[in-house]
Amino acid sequence: MIKKSAALLVCSTILFAGGSLGGVQEVNASGSDGDTSEVKNVIYMIPDGYSAGYATNYRWFKGEDSVFDPHLKGMMKTYSNDTEVTDSAAAGTAMATGEKTNNGMVGVTPDGEELDSILSASENAGKSSGLVATSTITHATPAVFASHVADRDNEASIAPQLLEHDVDVLLGGGKEIFLPESEGGQQEENLLQQAQDDGYSFVENKDQLMDLENEEKILGLFADGPLSSELGREQTEEPSLSEMTSTAIDSLSQDEDGFFLMVEGSQIDWAGHAHDAAWAMNDVAAFEKAVEEALEYAKQDKETLVVIAGDHETGGMTVGSNGEYDVKQDIVQGISATGEQMAEQLNEDASNIEQVVQEHTGLELTEEEVEEIRSAEETANVINDIVSDRALVGWTSSAHTGVDVPIYAYGPSSDEFSGLVNNTDLPKKMAESMGVELTGASNGDDSWKDQNGISYAVPMQGWNEWSVVDYLKSNGYPSSLTFRGEIADSYEMEGYNGSAPQNLYMLDELKQDIGK
Repeated sequence: MIKKSAALLVCSTILFAGGSLGGVQEVNASGSDGDTSEVKNVIYMIPDGYSAGYATNYRWFKGEDSVFDPHLKGMMKTYSNDTEVTDSAAAGTAMATGEKTNNGMVGVTPDGEELDSILSASENAGKSSGLVATSTITHATPAVFASHVADRDNEASIAPQLLEHDVDVLLGGGKEIFLPESEGGQQEENLLQQAQDDGYSFVENKDQLMDLENEEKILGLFADGPLSSELGREQTEEPSLSEMTSTAIDSLSQDEDGFFLMVEGSQIDWAGHAHDAAWAMNDVAAFEKAVEEALEYAKQDKETLVVIAGDHETGGMTVGSNGEYDVKQDIVQGISATGEQMAEQLNEDASNIEQVVQEHTGLELTEEEVEEIRSAEETANVINDIVSDRALVGWTSSAHTGVDVPIYAYGPSSDEFSGLVNNTDLPKKMAESMGVELTGASNGDDSWKDQNGISYAVPMQGWNEWSVVDYLKSNGYPSSLTFRGEIADSYEMEGYNGSAPQNLYMLDELKQDIGK
């Protein structure tokens, strides 16, 4: 697959034969569970970095199925606009807006055009909205639902946009990002004060959150940066993810027109990057409790759709490693601290390595392992790798991987998420189920449409073959659609610069040419 090429020459090579892309049969994901009633509320739950490997490991860690295992519907493709392995910004943008973008970009097209999100579409229909995360609330995944920046690291620009979008409930970390520089923050003005002036109830610890009653607008920032991991939360005054989720549902459900709520288990991903099996499993457990809150509400309400899907896989987590047919999650069950927390407890000469590791893991280190930890530049990572090695939990990367991830759904229209779908399909299906309009990016100036050379050539600036086929399928073409083709090294068209509206226009022309 050559993604840097400029055009896909289709000509007479678009086929409607019974084959499928790459020999893999696409599954029609438009089924119905028989309940065609319009959805009033959507609770969108994202366990960042979660995949089938995490799901299986967690099942062994817990000793039984998770509460969302029975609601498995299908699998989701995760690639971004510019690479097969997405980051959270591009994945979140696709899952929030229905449009692919480049890694690192939040709520905008590759050309920088702002995209409408399912949260904004819900708000435009008169519904309330909320974002909950264990990261900073300005981190990539929550940010894509209510902000637009070209660089995900620009959290200082994301913070005011969350308030400008009038998101009713914002719960997570990142207090310093809302404070003025004069108070150690990142803003010119005090956004916390502005939020309170605009009617938000501001809370900054668990007790304050749990004491709220009938508040319609809540800003809860429980740490200067991200929240603690679940293994460290008991030593803080922070609420759990389930407590934040429950509070958000209680607040938003007061709106008679309904609500949209996104809940992210942010640190499952961070644990995967660190190869920290205990951190990962305990944060999955915390996420599961939040899912329980959502499912319980949906079961009683009967007008609420709950959708659960990771944005990508992190770390290449495996069940079994080292050539052994086994996994030992009992070792992980007994761990009481993250690798980072253990590393922080080592004294200056690291002479207490054995005591610290044994206290928190129950493992007796070999002399070789002690020396490996002592000489490591990244002490926490080495501790994590030793623990994972003992537990036979494997890892293939310190970054994300590009595998498909499972989708779970419950409630009316939940079967619409069955089969193999793209991440861009999720917000579109939610919008359709709620009867709201997800508009996407504006087309801007259309004068370039009069240029020559359109015919069967589809510009490929930022597109790949899968992107084209998935786009056509999502716009009504049968699952058997496939093609043979060749990717040109260049494509000459006066005025063509690979912009998103140009690409979409040419795809529309292609649709008309090949017919449905």
